[in-house]
Amino acid sequence: MAEPVTGFLDKVFSADFLTASLLTLELTLLSMVLGIAGGVVLALVKGGPTAPLRWLVDGYIWLFRGTPVLLQLIFVFNVLPLWGLNLSPFVCAVVALSLNEVAYMAEIVRGGLMGVDRGQRTAAHMLGLSELKILRWVVLPQATRLILPPTGNQFVGMLKTSALASVVSVQDLMLTAQRQASADFDYVGALGAAAVHYLVLTTVLTLVLRRIEQRLDVVRRAKGRAAVAVVTR
Repeated sequence: MAEPVTGFLDKVFSADFLTASLLTLELTLLSMVLGIAGGVVLALVKGGPTAPLRWLVDGYIWLFRGTPVLLQLIFVFNVLPLWGLNLSPFVCAVVALSLNEVAYMAEIVRGGLMGVDRGQRTAAHMLGLSELKILRWVVLPQATRLILPPTGNQFVGMLKTSALASVVSVQDLMLTAQRQASADFDYVGALGAAAVHYLVLTTVLTLVLRRIEQRLDVVRRAKGRAAVAVVTR
């Protein structure tokens, strides 16, 4: 009984799994950062006055939320080279995952922006603030608190979804576990080691995001005072 336990622990602390864990985290963070940035842009466009742009955004969201992530990943990996774009498997995974995440983050950000009382925008307009200043000092500080919890869920979801990158040969935790299991036929040990690493990563991400939420809750009054000071100048 001791031998399987020892083999499992050896895999958990092996260089291969630690390297794969870091790569999985890198893939998750890059995809989420790009997804958040793109989601903010699409949310602002969707809330803008230009109807054709809003239709394009709606079409984008409909397409990427309505098709499987795996299909999008395989499409990017196999079709882009036919168009002359030869990307590494890791970059293909980042592109596919971030494009998918943009569609979800656009709706999350839009919901957060809509959650801010429109009366505050009207008051800021009456005080002569530009749209950019209203967004920066009035809307975003309040919307961020609404956006952060679902964004945290998206982070954890992205970490688990990143396992699909193994199908395009990205040496992440999932592919590392599969190759280890194929090498020594210890599927319990290899998959168990991958599960431990995923649980550690999701726990760390959850704690970090919870800390950020608490920090925002502590400083939100200070931000509100700063916004009032800027408005009254």
